Amino acid sequence: MSVILIMWLRELRRYTRSRAQIVASLGQPLLYLLALGFGMGPVFQKAGQGNYVQFVAPGVIAMTVLFSSVFSGIGLLFDRQFGFLKETLVAPVPRFQVMLGRTLGASTVAVIQGTLVMIVCFLAGFRVVSWTLFPFAFLFMGLIACLFAALGTAIGSGLENMQGFQLIMNFLVMPMFFLSGALYPIDNLPKVFSMIVRLDPLSYGVDALRTILISRSFYGLTLDLAVLSIVAFVFVLIGTKMFSRIQV
Repeated sequence: MSVILIMWLRELRRYTRSRAQIVASLGQPLLYLLALGFGMGPVFQKAGQGNYVQFVAPGVIAMTVLFSSVFSGIGLLFDRQFGFLKETLVAPVPRFQVMLGRTLGASTVAVIQGTLVMIVCFLAGFRVVSWTLFPFAFLFMGLIACLFAALGTAIGSGLENMQGFQLIMNFLVMPMFFLSGALYPIDNLPKVFSMIVRLDPLSYGVDALRTILISRSFYGLTLDLAVLSIVAFVFVLIGTKMFSRIQV
């Protein structure tokens, strides 16, 4: 447990030391929230869908958690490049604990960044429908973060350089985001496209946040919780297996 705690604290320290990272993490969510939120707002309202800022804010929060957690794999590549990872792996501790500590640390950072973006959403006019369910939003943010932090670790464990990681992120993370329904309703999609959206685990995270924050549900909160929990567990197992194969 001490190894898990040490790795968790190290990820938090890395984040809190970098003020530039904190500011930069707000850039892309602000772009989507302000440019799309206010730019597409009149069109969305004329289509009878209501306030677009209300609709897109949970998706922007989920996007922030997604990118922050999955890019924790880049930290793994940096550690490998500068030798810290080798020092960690040669220690007489189970690699599962090292991987779990990194995943929990990256997940905590992702939830913090998601909370910061949530505050920005409130300043932009977003309002929670039911404050009773509001604390559960952090539970689902944590599940999304654990799921994609484990995925990022699995990908980072199998790569040797930054170029390969960026390539995979462009062909994996961006499609996951755009197919999650974060920016558009998924009620009346074409059948084939709807099936693809259902295969995207992030779509269940976005739906859960929308259910909790604005009482707008598509899959149902029970299904959202089940899918996110199962996929997170599977990705942690895959990440652990990939991490254990790293050669020192």
